[in-house]
Order: sequence, then structure tokens, then C-alpha cells
Amino acid sequence: MKASVFYGKNDIRFEEVEQPDIRDKEILIQMKACGLCGTDIHKVTEELVPSGSVLGHEYAGEIVAVGKEVSDFSLGDRVTGGIHVPCFTCEQCSRGHYTLCPEFKKTNIHPGGFAEYIKLPEEHVKHLLYKIPDGMSYSEASLAEPVACCIHGQKAVHIHAGDRVLVMGAGPIGLIHSQLLKNKLVKEVVITDVSDHRLNNAHEFGADLTINTGKTDLETYLQEQKHPGFDVVIIAAGVSALLPQAMNVLKRGGTVVCFSPFTIKPVVEIDASMFFHDEKSIVGTYSVSPYEFEEAILAIQKGVINTEALITHEMPLSDLGRAIELTQNKTENVLKIVLKNE
Repeated sequence: MKASVFYGKNDIRFEEVEQPDIRDKEILIQMKACGLCGTDIHKVTEELVPSGSVLGHEYAGEIVAVGKEVSDFSLGDRVTGGIHVPCFTCEQCSRGHYTLCPEFKKTNIHPGGFAEYIKLPEEHVKHLLYKIPDGMSYSEASLAEPVACCIHGQKAVHIHAGDRVLVMGAGPIGLIHSQLLKNKLVKEVVITDVSDHRLNNAHEFGADLTINTGKTDLETYLQEQKHPGFDVVIIAAGVSALLPQAMNVLKRGGTVVCFSPFTIKPVVEIDASMFFHDEKSIVGTYSVSPYEFEEAILAIQKGVINTEALITHEMPLSDLGRAIELTQNKTENVLKIVLKNE
């Protein structure tokens, strides 16, 4: 089989790799669609994974081989799922912190989503594999993982109808957050970014107001508009400098959700008195547990997520390198890119 294999920042090769064999409790799927995630882009551009790696985890495909001890799935089933599975029995799992389970990152699909065929180990078949509803395309189903991650992130904070929420970052993740928030009947969603291209799309995804913070100082603007501040701020961009700003525009008693990994200068200064005098909170959230996938599939199926507008590009699996280059072009209107194997 073929896969798009990472060898270096500017060296991704579409080449022959060994097709995995499956055991009695495993499944082999033919990958039909795999979304390009911001973490994939970061791993490639910063060369954070070993040479020879196959990335990709937002997959959807068709089952082409089933282990003899698998009973819940059959040949031809259309499925989607995630990449890491918790053990469900350790201390972290018993407290509901499934993504902090010591076994979580040890479990993976093989070799990765950007391959023609993917082996799903026993743990994935048992806990992290879901059938795609009739009428939902493979490209749409590939969004289940990022949507589930956003659902997981929003569960980290109490969001109420009538809240004002700021989403910092107008990439695909920020736009998914916006749509999920509007479905919760929040009063206002404000989205900030430094890209006019991205902000121009944001109203289509539920934003009531957009602010280009590369041109307008957020705190000054809100003060001039006599804005009351935000009950919740979701940081959906990996820029740590956003954290102090998020705390400053947060209402008393509000919460900042650190959703995206801070990859740029992660050490920042915060006025610690806000924790005591204003009872402001910061929570972190990472990845997704198996429990959010069914919600994500329903959100896509029910039209909560505007998949047609979110997926701006569909490209062949062999074009992974070009797809990553496209995301780095600030003049292109790029939101979600899905790699297809047909």
C-alpha cells in the first residue's frame, strides 16, 4: 500500500509501505478521508516526529478485513474513530480524566491516517470505533474527531444559555467551537484572529462579532464599546501571549479554557490577584475521550456543524505536502483540508 510519509519539513513522500496484518480482535479499514489537523501541520513544520512517520488521525473509511473474534463490525461498514484509548481503570480514568491516562498515548492506529489502509487495534475496535450514519460522506465523518475534541473542551467549563463567549482563533477549531456555542444558545460569540481571510468566514459559523487583533487592540476596543466582558474565553490558537489578555477581558467569576497547545513562548505573566479577588479560573483541556464521539457525529448529522463551508479543500492523499504548504499561505482562504483516498 501507499502512504504519505514524513521525512523532513519539506520532504513528504508518497511511497510504498508495508500493509499491516490484523489479528483476531483487530480491523483493517481502507482510509477514504483524513482531515489535516493543526497538530499534524505543527509536527511537520517544526519537525517534531521521527523521520519515516505517518501522521494523520482524523480518519474515516470502509472496513475491508475483520478479525475472527470481532462481532460488532462487518466487512463494508463505514466507520470513523479516534487515535488514543484510555484504560478506563487507572486513577486518572476513575476520576474522569481519560486523556491523562498513562495508557492513553501508548495506544495508536497503525501506521497513521495518511495511509491507504489503517489497522485498528483491539482497544480501538472495542471502545473507539463508530459507524457512519447513512447519508454522511466520508469527508464529513472525518470531522468527528476535531468536533469531539471541541465538545470535550467545552465540557471543561460550565457554559450557560445567555453567556458571552470569546473564541481566540478563527481557524477550523475556533469555528467549530463557535458553532457548538451557538447551539447552546449563548448570547454572544466574539471571535478574534490576525487573519482577515479567516475572520471573513467567521460570521458564517455563528460569530456575532469579529475583531482583527493585529489591527485593533482588543481591550481598548471592548472598553470603548462598553462591553461587559466575557463569561468564558476559549483560546483556540497556540499563542501563550493570549492568556494574559484572555484573563483581562474575562468577567469576574469567569473561566478561560486553554484548548490549543501553547507552542510559542509558553511562559507568561499573569496578575495572580485575579484568582482571589475576582474568582477567575483557568482550565486546560487535551484531546478527546471516547465519550464525545457519538455527540460529535450527531452534531454533524443534525447540521450543527456547517461541514460544507468548513471543508474548503479536498485533495488526494498523495498531495499531503502541498496541502501543508497551502495552509502556510496567508493569502489563501484555507479552513479545513481533507485528504482523500479513492
